[in-house]
Amino acid sequence: MRTRTLTLSAAVGAALLAVAALPTSASGTANPRSAQEGSVSAAALLAKVTSCSQISSGKYRTDEETSATVPVCGKNGAVFWKADMDIDCDGQVTAKCNGSTDPWFQDDTAFHQSNGQALRADSLPYVVVPSTSSIWKYTSSGIKGGGVVAVIYNGKVEYAVVGDTGPTQIIGEASYATASALGIDPDPETGGTDSGVTYILFKNSQVSPIESHSAAVSLGDSLARQFLQNN
Repeated sequence: MRTRTLTLSAAVGAALLAVAALPTSASGTANPRSAQEGSVSAAALLAKVTSCSQISSGKYRTDEETSATVPVCGKNGAVFWKADMDIDCDGQVTAKCNGSTDPWFQDDTAFHQSNGQALRADSLPYVVVPSTSSIWKYTSSGIKGGGVVAVIYNGKVEYAVVGDTGPTQIIGEASYATASALGIDPDPETGGTDSGVTYILFKNSQVSPIESHSAAVSLGDSLARQFLQNN
């Protein structure tokens, strides 16, 4: 699994104290069901990303200990990459995501809900993009917080949003809820999968509010159908 820097130790301590008092209905949406979302099949989307026109200046590693083998690829209306999935549990403190369940837990995300709170990783499907570096600047490709992502694994399509940023040289990470919906072990310390995940990020898209998974599915399905027509 990915090695992450231990930070915000004071916040983690406070987070642990907050878990016991946290209501199960704290802000966020219900856990997404583990099933095909939308009308576009995984096979149809994968058929459009069989070859890569590399847009990143270099390649990314999937973990600290691996070599850099993953490029960011460009298509009409989208960018994509094929990688692993590490589990991001950052954001709001919940019974599933906190300093006890996740040794690398941080109580914030790069992008926030409409009420200003951090995203909730155990109920909102979101994807992590690499922070800006000489390898790739995601904003230059029309990717922004709240943008729609089709995450494909084992014949399933899960729609998520761009919700957090990660290390500058590592790619392949998504929230607890994303993994759970796709049938991937969502444990932030021991879960994830080593390969087989395709991430298709739709350019210049925006889910509003970012925490609405149903809005992500609706917009994602529309953009996926356009993606098939334009590629």
